[in-house]
Amino acid sequence: MIPSLNSISSRLRVRQLKLLIALEEHGSLHKAAEQVAITQPGATKALHEIETTLGATLFTRTSQGLVPNDLGRCVIRYARLIQSDIAHLREEMIGILQGQGGRLSIGVIMGAVPLLMQSLNRLRQTQPELSIHIVEDTSARLLALLDQGRVDVVICRTSVSTRPDAYEKLIEHPESLALVAHPNHPLANTTHSSLDKLTGYRWVVYPSNMPMRLALEQQFRLAGLDFPRYPIETASTFTMLSLLQEDPYLLAVMPSDVALFSERFGLLKRFSIDLQINSEPYSVVIRQGADVTAPAKMLIEELRQDMGLTGQPHK
Repeated sequence: MIPSLNSISSRLRVRQLKLLIALEEHGSLHKAAEQVAITQPGATKALHEIETTLGATLFTRTSQGLVPNDLGRCVIRYARLIQSDIAHLREEMIGILQGQGGRLSIGVIMGAVPLLMQSLNRLRQTQPELSIHIVEDTSARLLALLDQGRVDVVICRTSVSTRPDAYEKLIEHPESLALVAHPNHPLANTTHSSLDKLTGYRWVVYPSNMPMRLALEQQFRLAGLDFPRYPIETASTFTMLSLLQEDPYLLAVMPSDVALFSERFGLLKRFSIDLQINSEPYSVVIRQGADVTAPAKMLIEELRQDMGLTGQPHK
């Protein structure tokens, strides 16, 4: 039986976690002991203490040495997270003491990446010693990271959460959509296109229930057209761009900011078609009632400038 959380928390030590990581890397108690600067008997004792604390065997002895089992790999993964968090703690403490630098962890959906890059570029000019970590993912996963304290602030949509009231939307930003294709698409250079002329082509779309997929489905309904059959589905913008490069007959809808950025580098072409709908706005989000770090406050002010907003936060 796995011991209680209180039991594990009171008995597990950081140095033991370092030993687990070293054992995974070397597969040898002798080499792992050298890395964490203890004797081999000390390492053997420490491993026994860890397994006793957790109530489980974590390694299997093989001809290649010690190999972590499924439970061992799970524990080592969290040991690395704890070690990383301690390193981040030190960085942030140094930043606070020095009045500059520190660490900033940001979550962002794909459509807001160009906007975030503008704000971060200015922030880095005034805070060159700031350590920055960026996570790009779906709104649901970003909100989960925010709940876990893994990120300081996220740019996403809170409507995907079952408890949107748990979050505070500081700034809200509308998001327009663009119809795009490979620059060599047969209709890419036409002066004007209509949606009914595009139904015969293949499409790459976002997965069902994602806001941009719902917006595209609504556009087809407004036009009285059936949604394209047998589309390729992906939540990855990089995958979408790669597919458009490989197949000049594919069509896609993506956020206008991302489309403009990609068009600048000749990766795709925007169609001159007026989409009558926009995707749901996204927001700069923190946890309700959470303390915001100094670096996060500075980023929020930069984002406020890029979104063309001043004064009080959006509620």
